[in-house]
Amino acid sequence: MIGRFLGLAAGITVVSVGVAGVAGRSARDDAGAPAAATSDNGNWTTEPRKGGWSSSTDGEASGGEVRLGRSGDSHFYADTEVDGTSIRMMVDSGASIVALTRRDAEAIGIDVDRLPIGGMAQTAGGDVPMRTVMLDSVEVEGIEVRGVQAAVIDADMGVSLLGQSFLSKLDAVNVEGDTMTLR
Repeated sequence: MIGRFLGLAAGITVVSVGVAGVAGRSARDDAGAPAAATSDNGNWTTEPRKGGWSSSTDGEASGGEVRLGRSGDSHFYADTEVDGTSIRMMVDSGASIVALTRRDAEAIGIDVDRLPIGGMAQTAGGDVPMRTVMLDSVEVEGIEVRGVQAAVIDADMGVSLLGQSFLSKLDAVNVEGDTMTLR
């Protein structure tokens, strides 16, 4: 399973275009930030959203700070709100763009079969079609980015990936020990 994720991430990195830059890294560690650690690796979350920050319309992030705890499988997961739908995503700084599973894309209301194929993603299981789409909004616990490029991957990758088309819009993405901080 981890091999699939790594293969998919590498494939997305190779074929995706239009996303440049890497999220800034910061060594600063602010105390008192809300904890968001979880060990539930399920794909969906049914937790209601709490509060938030006003959104920006220029593709930049708005919000504060979010801390994610490392999961038992060594990955970081975030409960996201994508175009109004709650989706659990694995944070993948190696993925150039947000990569949605077909199931998650359809839950958001995207008619996947009507999207044009924008390339192929190379996975451990072979090449699979990748369909690009622009998401209106992606939010992680109050940090919201508008106009996020994404791809729907027609493969059984199990969980959607929160990639650089979201992360690069943040002020900082830090990993210290078992905590990832998004600002």
